[in-house]
Parts: sequence; C-alpha cells; structure tokens
Amino acid sequence: MGQYRGRKIHQVDPQTGAVLRTIESNRFVTGVSWVDGELWHATWEGDESELRRLDPRTGEVMEALEMPAGTAISGLESDGGDRFFCGGGTSGKVRAVRRPGR
Repeated sequence: MGQYRGRKIHQVDPQTGAVLRTIESNRFVTGVSWVDGELWHATWEGDESELRRLDPRTGEVMEALEMPAGTAISGLESDGGDRFFCGGGTSGKVRAVRRPGR
C-alpha cells in the first residue's frame, strides 16, 4: 500500500491490517503493484514521473522507467503480463506502459 505524501510503501497483513514493514521512497508514491514477484511503484512529483522496480527486501531502486516531462502517473496496475496501466493525473487519460523484458 502506498502512502502518497509520506513517500512510503507499507506491507500490510491482509488478515489484521497491521503494517508489517515500510519502505521509504525519495519521491511521492502514486501507485504500487506486484507482478511476477516484482515490486513496482509509480512516482509523480512536479513535472516528473517514473515507474520503479524495487528490491522488496531493501527498497533499493533496481530499475526506473522515466516518463516524458509533463506526463503524470497516478495509480499503477498490471495486466499480469507485460503491461502496466497508469492513471494520467488530472489529464483524464489512462496510459499503457510496456514492462521491460526479463
């Protein structure tokens, strides 16, 4: 679960709702998604947005997909395959972004 302004990603116990651990980000967290055992999160701050693949144990950014300047990313979902779907902030658009191959 992402905490937008707090710049945090929380692992939450689905049974109790207790926060099990927290990963800190250096950017606003606008979405979080798991796909094929990988943790991805979206960022949007100012005029910049990225999709980031994180090491779920350490929070280290393993890969970052930088969006073109002015492209807002709000929300992050996966089709379970090779595409992410992201909200477009205030634009009203939904963006499809191809996940890099492994």
